[in-house]
Order: sequence, then structure tokens, then C-alpha cells
Amino acid sequence: MKKITTVALSIALALSAIGCTQSTTPAGNAAEQTSTAQNPAGLSSGITLANMDTSVAPQQDFFRHVNGKWLDSTEIPADKARWGSFDELRENAEKQVLAIVQQLAAEQHAKGSDEQKIADLYQSFLDEQQAEVLGLNPLRDELAAIENVTDHKELTTLWGNWQRYRIGTPVAVYVGQDQKQSDQYITGASQAGLGLPDRDYYLKDDARSKELLQQYQAFIVKLWTLAGFDNAEQAAADIVALEKQIAAAQWSRVQNRDRNATYNKLTLAELSKLAPGFNWQAFLTAAGLGNINELVVRQPTYFTAFAKLQAQTSVEQWQQYLKFHLLRSNANNLNKAFADASFDFYGKTLNGLQEQRSREKRAVSLVDNNLGFMVGKKYVEQYFKPEAKARMDQMIENLRGAFRQSIDELEWMSPVTKKQAQIKLAKFNTKIGYPDKWRDYSCVEINAADLIGNLRRSAECEYQRTIERLGKPVDRSEWGMTPQTVNAYYSSTMNEIVFPAAILQPPFFNVDADDAVNYGAIGGVIGHEFTHGFDDQGRRSDGDGNLRDWWTEQDAAQFQQRAQLMVDQYSSFNPIDDLHLQGALGLGENIADLGGLTVSYKAYQNSLQGKPGEVIDGFTPEQRFFMGWGQVWRIKFRDEALRQQVITGPHSPGMYRVLGTLSNMPQFYDAYDVKPGDGMYRDDKVRVKIW
Repeated sequence: MKKITTVALSIALALSAIGCTQSTTPAGNAAEQTSTAQNPAGLSSGITLANMDTSVAPQQDFFRHVNGKWLDSTEIPADKARWGSFDELRENAEKQVLAIVQQLAAEQHAKGSDEQKIADLYQSFLDEQQAEVLGLNPLRDELAAIENVTDHKELTTLWGNWQRYRIGTPVAVYVGQDQKQSDQYITGASQAGLGLPDRDYYLKDDARSKELLQQYQAFIVKLWTLAGFDNAEQAAADIVALEKQIAAAQWSRVQNRDRNATYNKLTLAELSKLAPGFNWQAFLTAAGLGNINELVVRQPTYFTAFAKLQAQTSVEQWQQYLKFHLLRSNANNLNKAFADASFDFYGKTLNGLQEQRSREKRAVSLVDNNLGFMVGKKYVEQYFKPEAKARMDQMIENLRGAFRQSIDELEWMSPVTKKQAQIKLAKFNTKIGYPDKWRDYSCVEINAADLIGNLRRSAECEYQRTIERLGKPVDRSEWGMTPQTVNAYYSSTMNEIVFPAAILQPPFFNVDADDAVNYGAIGGVIGHEFTHGFDDQGRRSDGDGNLRDWWTEQDAAQFQQRAQLMVDQYSSFNPIDDLHLQGALGLGENIADLGGLTVSYKAYQNSLQGKPGEVIDGFTPEQRFFMGWGQVWRIKFRDEALRQQVITGPHSPGMYRVLGTLSNMPQFYDAYDVKPGDGMYRDDKVRVKIW
């Protein structure tokens, strides 16, 4: 998942994406028929009965029990790496946003208006003929800037200038909230600079990893040749060798999860001592940050190694590296030959895609990525249902009450730590649907005949917006996701949970369905976000969003012992080949799944106020609750995409979010009479109970 903002976000769901108002089924699949059998209140069960495989007992494999027929009949669309409930929403939302954009593109608008910017950015990508005519010309000035670098000092300045565009920069700077003083902004600096998704692609020694690295090198040769540069084979070998050195110095994803280890506030003098041989002042000045006195360095040992590597590597080698990354990061926006080469590697090789998305779909994604909140404002006008927000407000407060109750009932936590946890919970802020204040894009100039220029100006505007926050009060109205995103998140520095409009739809949230399935679906997601504030990393921040240890030593040890049981459980899952899930990498998400669903179950039971729930479609309310969770995570992967998910995480594939979570919940055992020997059974000694 890509990093959405510089705010410390803990992304809750599997993928950041665009959302919609209803789900669909790909051509060739059995149509989804949600039950219409009504209870006395006039609400449906919310269970898609046609998806179920009742030949599989729920006690043996609940994921297949709820989703088996869907799994057997569903074909992953040719232009998708995976297909599931998220992807169905994304596909429909993309169509809805596309309709909005195409309508604007067919009309005349005043220059500088929101409508003109959206329409002309869309048109600038859609114009294939101009892309063919222009060829590599849109990059000529930047290629010349690379060629004009004569020494390492000028290289440093170029890297600083290009922070705005994130092109070929092994070090990335940004401005976000200070994790130890959350009412202020501070500059941060992090490792970067690889063309493959993760350092492990360079370092793993198995046959598949070696093959992928060879295919990556062939991709470099392809782009180099298309650009008309000489010595493609040697250049590609040099670039891969250099990236291997960068990768070897980088921290792993597990290391990067540690909020204490990645918080290293240094003065410029201390940074220069930590990483000598690199002109940090010149770099930061070129990045527009020349006046800062301190910054947070996320990976100190990487910075030491990088400073040494950049000095030891010739300017000519860095120029090769920069040229390739300039081509790579712009290939999709150049002519067909470059776009196809990029798709062949990143789409087919890395993700198993069979077909490239249409140019219209790619165009609307580009608009969404660069003018997201501008598009979101129009999305909300057409598709957001106010009644969904009202019902969400009620569910959130019910979940908060249940979490408060759960903390009080914890047997393993001391009263001292419980008091601090309750203070933090009480301070949780919530945002639902869309921002109260829309982002200002007045600094972006869009020209229908200048695609690359549009993207550069957009990047400059966004970069300037973020660095200008330094010295100003923290804007607590800011959102880290657009309303049309099918996702949700918890921000540790804001201590808030956020639910964009697009996720408030079936199967996550069904305003026409009985409460049981909604508590199992969106209730579990709400609880997931609450629990992120108390997972293995979230627990390190207090109610004001500051990184602070508020745990007793004994309670922290108890937490870690219980968390290790979860690491061990998920590390035993083997979804493909010899790849096991990385239990340590997914720990935060898996804790949030279990804690979130446990708290949502309590909230649902509280909502019944001691009265028995209705049996609908032959299912008890408790069973429908768990079926709601099972429906949310239905998904199929292409093998290549599944491998990438396992390597890069941190979210477990959907089937394990169902199997792993429910096998730890005694409430599930009661609802389905799970006994020793059943597939869903885990011995009580290894069953995880945290929140």
C-alpha cells in the first residue's frame, strides 16, 4: 500500500482504493442474490446465500463455508491481480468516478475552476496521439539535468530538488506530526530508492527471487533501449548492482514497524556526524527545508551506509541510476511502447495481470491520485447517503462503550494501565464520510496538452503544501484518505479513526440489513480501527497522540507474551509454495482484527439489551454476525499477487483474516459448537486473548 500522507497512519484494511455504492459480479459469475427473507423489523439477513458452500461445515473451514461457491465460480478479471469484496467496490466506484469525470470532460469550463482542472487532466492522459508524437521529449529537461551533474555536490542538490517528485531519491524527506509532540509538525527522513516493491526482492536467494531479479534487469534493458541510450546490458547490470547495495543497507518491514526504533530526532550537526560524506545542508536547502534545525531519521544505520555508498559510487553510475528511475516513474505517462513495457513487468510479471486496464480507467486513476479531494467533493454530492453516517455514529459510540467495558474486564491488566487505556479511548476522535474542509488545489495549473507538466505541477503543489505546515498549528481537520477510497484508518498522532464514504456500503455496511451482519462486518472494521490504538505499536502512543510508555512493566510483558502467540499462529500459515505469512510483520493488523471483532461482538450483544435476536434464514444472530465478517474478506489472488502480498504485507490474505481471527474467539466456538478435532479449533493454551 502506498503511503498516503506523512501523518503516521495505521492502515486498517487490505488495500487503499476507490469506492462505490453497490457491489457487482464479474461477467460469467453467478449473480449475487442477497437474502430478502425479512424479520419482523423488515430488515434482511444481509447474507449472500448464493455464495455459500454448505457442503463445507462451518466448524471445519468457515471461509469456504461462507464463500465457497463464490470462490469456485468467480473468475478474476483479466486486468486485476486479485478479486474480492474490496475490488468489487473499487471497480464500481471507478465507473462512477469515471462517469463524473467524463461528464466534465464533455463540457466547457472556466479556466482555473475545479471542473476545468479535472477535465483537462483527464484529457491530457487520454490523448494517445500526442503521447506518440512527443515520445521522450517531455523528459528532455530532466534528462539534461542528470547529464549536467559533474560531481557529488551537484548530485546532492539534484536529489534535494527532486524530493518534490520522488524520482530516483534513495533518501526521502517529508513533513508530518512529531510523534513525541503531536501538536507540532516536524521534518522526517526515510530510506527509499528501489524499483522493486521491497528490499527482500534483492536479498532473497531462492530460485523465484533470482528469476524476478533477472526479469527486472531485462525490464531496465527494455526501457534503456526504448530511450535510445547506449550499452543497455551493462547499464542494467550496474543499476541492479547499485540497488542491491541500497537494499542491503535498508531496514526490513518488520524493523520499520517499530515506532520507538524509527524515532530518532537529530540536529543537522548530529545527522552529519551520523552520516558523513553527504552535504545534508545542501540537500535540505534544495528540498526547500534549509531553515530546519532538526529532523527525525527513521533508519539511522541506513543513512550511515547511504552516505558512504553515495560517495564511493561514481557520478556516472548515479547518472545511470537516475535516468532509469526517471524513465521508470514516467513510463505509464509516455508513449505506448514505454507504457506497455511498464505493464509487462509491473503488471504481468509482478502481479500476474493478463490485460492492461483501459486508457480511460488509467486516466481516471491518474486524476484521482492528483486531484483526489476535488474529485471526492463531487463524488460525495452524488453518492453519499446521510443515513449511513447517522447509523455509523451510533455504531461507533456503541463500539466505544463495548471497548471501555472490555478494558475494565481484562484479567491480565493492572488498574494503573487500565486507567491510562481508558483515558486514551475517551480521547479517540472519529471522522465519517468526507472532510468538513476540502483541500485547496489553487496552486495546481492544469493544461490539457501537457500531461507530464501537469503531474510535476501537482507534485510541487502537494509538496509545498506539506512543507509549509512547519511552524503552524497541526490541522486536525485534515484527512489522509479521499471520500471515494474503500478503506479506513487509524492515525496514532491524531488518535483518530476515519471511515471514508465509499466503505459504507455492502458487504461492509448495509443500511437495509439486520444489525447482526452489520456488527460482524463494519462493526468489526470499526473495532479494528479502535484496536489499532492498542495494538503492538499503537499502544506506545497516548491519548494525545504522543509516543510515550504508559504501561507498567508487568503489563507490557503480559501483552508481549500474548502477542507472541499470534505471531506464531500466523507464521504457521502457508498460502503458496514455501512462503509462510510473516507473523511479526502482520502482528498489528492481526491484533486489530481479533480485538476489533471481539469488541464488536460485545457491542452487538449490548445492543440487544438482554432480548434474544431474531433467527433469519435459519441462522441465529450470533451466526449471522460471524458470517458478516466472513463475507467481508472473500477474495481470490493470482499467484504472483499472493506472493507479493505475503512478502510485503502487512495484511494477511482475506482467508486468514477469517480463519485466524475466528479460531481464537470462544464466541465463535459457542455459535457453531466447535469441538476438538475440528478444523477451526485451537487448543485453549495457544488461543490468543488480548483485548
